[in-house]
Amino acid sequence: MKYIVGARGSQLSIAQTNWVISELKKVNPGCEYGIKSITTKGDTDSRPLFTINQKGIFEKEVDRAVSQKEVDFAVHSLKDVPSELDESLVIACIPKREAVNDVFISSDGSSLENIKKGAVVGTSSLRRAVQVSRKRPDITVKPIRGNIETRIKKTSGENFDAIVLAQAGISRLGVDVKFSPLSINDFSPSPGQGAIAIVARSDDTNTISMLKKIEDSDSRLEIEAERALSNYVDSGCRFPLGAYAKSSGTEMTLTVTAFSVDGKQSLHVTKTGSKNDPASLGKNVGEELRKKGVNDLALNWREKVEEWNTT
Repeated sequence: MKYIVGARGSQLSIAQTNWVISELKKVNPGCEYGIKSITTKGDTDSRPLFTINQKGIFEKEVDRAVSQKEVDFAVHSLKDVPSELDESLVIACIPKREAVNDVFISSDGSSLENIKKGAVVGTSSLRRAVQVSRKRPDITVKPIRGNIETRIKKTSGENFDAIVLAQAGISRLGVDVKFSPLSINDFSPSPGQGAIAIVARSDDTNTISMLKKIEDSDSRLEIEAERALSNYVDSGCRFPLGAYAKSSGTEMTLTVTAFSVDGKQSLHVTKTGSKNDPASLGKNVGEELRKKGVNDLALNWREKVEEWNTT
């Protein structure tokens, strides 16, 4: 049996897809796999991610190929997958999650704490931009695009002194670069960060069964809690909500942080619930955030993004 796997053409996406294939081959030794590279809107639109008012910019074209049976399944960074998948598709598998934290990479090896005043730090994430500014209000944060290796190279040029990235991407690419890990207490990760989502057709039971062999049940449940929360408060690239769920025994703890547009206000909620009911845990945290005024923070962010789009 040969499967065709859909993926973006980026180096990280291909590396993730090759990793998934290697894991699948361990449990399905009689199967073969080929990769079909597909260009997405996110690959061709050079604007900062937070100015693009559209969900699924890195996955829609790839998932369309799955639904139209051009490929058998698709591999994504899970945080790029919107909650509203086409009804013909399903997240069939979530393998074991990688590290969820962000890292700081600078041209001279400086950490965020000791980099020079006035340094320019690049990030594609509003969440990271706010968190950097909260820790170091004396430096400048600017949007940066490009694949991981391109962003790293930009720190040796004239425009950026440092960048902030997810550690998972560096690990999966095997990039040899010095970095400083950032604490998840100060840099709450994006919901789903560090996880891979494998999308298949919902009626393709044979493929789903094959993919389930490499699923990690704890990673699946943790991701479901984070996505339930994200759905409840409607966060996304344009609103910097950080969320991280961690299971222990029969319980799961979900910690969430949201920030005001100027970074001066923040909301923190931590709740523990049943590991086997992640949707309720996510909803309960979302309700607590709403009571604390998260909708006002979200509104202010949307207004600020629109202002940036017109300048």
